[in-house]
Amino acid sequence: MTDHSENLSYVLRRPEQRSTSVVFASPHSGRNYAEGFLRQAILNEREIRSSEDAFVDDLFEAAPQHGAPLLMAQAPRAFLDLNRGPDEMDSAVVAGIRRVAHNPRIASGLGVIPRVVSNGRAIYSGKLTLQEAHSRIMQVWRPYHDTLQSLMDEAHEDFGEAILIDCHSMPHEALENVGPPGAARPDVVLGDRFGASAASSVVEKVEAAFASAGFKVARNMPFAGAYICQHYGRPSRRHHAVQVEIDRSIYMNEKTIRPNANYAAFKDVLGGIISELSDIGRGEDMRVAAE
Repeated sequence: MTDHSENLSYVLRRPEQRSTSVVFASPHSGRNYAEGFLRQAILNEREIRSSEDAFVDDLFEAAPQHGAPLLMAQAPRAFLDLNRGPDEMDSAVVAGIRRVAHNPRIASGLGVIPRVVSNGRAIYSGKLTLQEAHSRIMQVWRPYHDTLQSLMDEAHEDFGEAILIDCHSMPHEALENVGPPGAARPDVVLGDRFGASAASSVVEKVEAAFASAGFKVARNMPFAGAYICQHYGRPSRRHHAVQVEIDRSIYMNEKTIRPNANYAAFKDVLGGIISELSDIGRGEDMRVAAE
């Protein structure tokens, strides 16, 4: 049995014994859609789930079996985006906020309190109060990030380094213009903010884990990593953060938001990849002992 803690913000599953510096986290797979939030929204239940990284938490559930903690969001991304800074407030959705200097994430409606879901569909008909926005940050954002920071600090203290695997999924259509015309699209996109959030040696091992399982891997295009990689990735301090984006069409029907026929087989393959990713954070002596 793994140690399990749960609240409105997140679920944390810890291994019986932590044996790797790797931390797995899923900030966008939360699906606890509170009735009060759904009443505020002008979208139906399926539309509001379109920006959710559905099933990513379940796909990575094997992490604790390999000695790594797994942190999973509870609140949905449409309610609050954990991959944004707490100051990335959108004046078009939160009343009483001054417009900030141009921020492409806020400009596209994807601040910490999102204004839209996928395809630019508005979530609300009006604005939220500043008090409501601050309440969401205190109840959801802070507990998640306080816990993630603690997990990274623990890893660094125990292993001399911390490696965050930030787990996400991407719409298949997001890959339409990646690479030259006619070229095979990537199945997985790794984001390290073009080398700023993780050492190349770490990213190479993450890429090898997916590539050896038969997946086509690209880096930083079209997703290079957002706030989480920017904040937690400090390679000079041996804190590494790599964003992993997996094509949703591999394992789910994007229109119905349900697992497809390939789901179980993909999850099984991913289990082997999780094992390899966990090995990245083991010292050589620990790796030999595990074998």
